[in-house]
Amino acid sequence: MTAGDTFQLTDALIAELQTMDTPTVCNALEVLVPKRRGYGYTTKHLHCTRPQLPPIVGLARTASIRAAHPGDLNGEAARALSDAYYAYIDEGPKPSIVVMQDLDGDGGYGSFWGEVNSNVHKGFGSVGLVTDGCVRDLPDIAEGFVMLAASVLPSHAFIHVVDFARPVEVAGMRVRDGDLIHADQHGAVVIPHDVATQVKAAAEQIARRERVLIEAAQQPGFNIDKFRKAQGDAAEIH
Repeated sequence: MTAGDTFQLTDALIAELQTMDTPTVCNALEVLVPKRRGYGYTTKHLHCTRPQLPPIVGLARTASIRAAHPGDLNGEAARALSDAYYAYIDEGPKPSIVVMQDLDGDGGYGSFWGEVNSNVHKGFGSVGLVTDGCVRDLPDIAEGFVMLAASVLPSHAFIHVVDFARPVEVAGMRVRDGDLIHADQHGAVVIPHDVATQVKAAAEQIARRERVLIEAAQQPGFNIDKFRKAQGDAAEIH
């Protein structure tokens, strides 16, 4: 599904999804969409600049960037592309999460993200960023804006937008414009639109089963026999 579909990200659904961390969402998706067990989430480490904040939930706005080579940063075509990118962010569904692929690789060469762009994007309705590139200005990032990035570097270098609104791959996670993203200090995952409202219930069922095992393990005299019994009891929980 893309941003043009009928999926509506309501405040209630956002609040519901924010009660879970990203690993818990991944657990739920393993039950709801078994074929997604091996993909649809970040598979490489990303630094979370504000791990103390709640998870972010939003609809993806995708883009790709470069910084290692100048290109024509001040030309008319470059200015038009930059303006079109910002219009794309502003005009899209909200709240959004920018998923930005850095084509330079190796964690980026120059940063698109810092004090200015975090505030601009937040003003356009974005709640955060997932990128395999770099970020900077960490103390001055817009309040409440969460960034997951491959590295922290000091310079812009020759940073410029190459493309936007097309599918990207960031830290092993393939994302299309309009995908529903959940992200926190552990990484990010794409939640299929058609199961988004079922994630909470699936996660709660898994938690009930896990609680049986955890509580058994915390009791004196825990052994393999009690573990096997707890496994059986957990399996009966629906």
